[in-house]
Amino acid sequence: MAITIAKNNEGVAIVLDDRFDFGSVGDFRKSYESLESIARRTVAIDFKNTRYIDSSALGMLINAKTYCAKQDAKVKLINTNEQIRKILTISRFEKKFDIS
Repeated sequence: MAITIAKNNEGVAIVLDDRFDFGSVGDFRKSYESLESIARRTVAIDFKNTRYIDSSALGMLINAKTYCAKQDAKVKLINTNEQIRKILTISRFEKKFDIS
């Protein structure tokens, strides 16, 4: 499975693979850098398929947020399971992202 992009009513969703880790860096960067016309839109990073993240994934999320903010777009994290939400909370990402 690969990272995919799906359009939705609010903007776009980047749907992650089952593992979001160091091996995903290049594909994830390409996915958000390829987005067009995202100003005043929402980029949802969708964890519905994701079962594992590592510390490099946290850095990638910050990079994506920084990139999208420069494009005047909002980033939110959606469909996080309990384990991933716990990692995000411990890392204090609830202060940086809207997480559901």
